[in-house]
Amino acid sequence: MAPIPPGQAEPQDSPDGYLGLEAEQAERLARQRGWSTVRALPPGAVITLEYRVGRLNFEVKDGRVVRAWKG
Repeated sequence: MAPIPPGQAEPQDSPDGYLGLEAEQAERLARQRGWSTVRALPPGAVITLEYRVGRLNFEVKDGRVVRAWKG
């Protein structure tokens, strides 16, 4: 059986710091800060709720981040 890989570390970064930023700027900044996956979603999007280490989610309205959360 293959060994289980060590867990990924999440950036020590608050999602609240992205609120109000333009979506493209927020995504660039998140990747620079070490987030392995960044996804931008429209308000009310239907998404899966499983937690993914290293993923940062943005809810984007009118080109700006209105909500941000880990996982």
